[in-house]
Amino acid sequence: MVLDQLERPLRNLRLSVTDRCNLRCQYCMPEMEYVWLPREDMLHFEEISRLADVFMSLGVNHIRLTGGEPLLRRDLPTLVDMIASKEGLNDLALTTNGILLADQIDALKAAGLRRVTVSLDTLRPDRFVKLARFDELTRVLRGIDAANRAFGRLKIDTVVMRGVNDDELVELIEFGKRVNAEVRFIEYMDVGGATAWSWDAVLPRKEMLERIAAHYGKVEPIVEHSAAPADRYRLPDDAVFGIISSTTEPFCALCDRSRLTADGMWYLCLYATQGIDLRAALRGGATIDELKALIRSSWQARADRGAEARLALGERRAFVPLSTLKRNPHLEMHTRGG
Repeated sequence: MVLDQLERPLRNLRLSVTDRCNLRCQYCMPEMEYVWLPREDMLHFEEISRLADVFMSLGVNHIRLTGGEPLLRRDLPTLVDMIASKEGLNDLALTTNGILLADQIDALKAAGLRRVTVSLDTLRPDRFVKLARFDELTRVLRGIDAANRAFGRLKIDTVVMRGVNDDELVELIEFGKRVNAEVRFIEYMDVGGATAWSWDAVLPRKEMLERIAAHYGKVEPIVEHSAAPADRYRLPDDAVFGIISSTTEPFCALCDRSRLTADGMWYLCLYATQGIDLRAALRGGATIDELKALIRSSWQARADRGAEARLALGERRAFVPLSTLKRNPHLEMHTRGG
């Protein structure tokens, strides 16, 4: 097991397969134009598989495929098949906006995908268009139904923004019950291109729990010893939901996640401004042992506590200027896999 400076293991790898997305959600991609990663820089499936082998040899046993929107990557089931068969992998999951999911779910499951998380921030068609700039709610809901059919269970991630969709907490929990989904509410984060972020738009976990309890009655926390980002809660009818409170109550001390972009930049923290260029090492002829040494030494030097540092800044936190984001798209959350 490889440990960082805070004795956090290298265990969870979020693997982005594309920086492209077919939505423009206001908390992630609010601008009208973006600079995309060059297609020739994108890792080939064989390169991704090779890097996955190296990471797994150092302790990674959970891999999540992300984007952008990962289902925009052509022949994704082929990559799933390459990764799913690896010995020692405990979990292979996918986070998607669900638009293309219904058409691909059966092939993904047959290839070895084990779990699906769908991002869904509202159940109201007019609000969906306002939030995401595309009228795609019907296809997202169809994708959720397909995931329920194929896997029997799924997770739904909802970014909660005060004055935008914070009046749908109960609605979304009830929807989750109908589709066998555990809903996870995520505090609005000031990451990458979240250029419209403000403290006023954050609905803290404490307030979410108060609103949910006001409707359902007593909400019981589920005691778990896990590095998972969500704190989970049980309702009186045994339904379970989660809250990811990265903004107001960060979980940096337990974070075992790192992120590999679609072009091979490895980030040790969601808030990191610098990454390690594994593509350059890979295409430069680095051996497996050399790649292992690079990844091991980088993780062992890791002391990142990005969300805690942002919280300490309070209102003094500064956004990355748009001009900088356009010069370096790796700073965008949609590039490094959220």
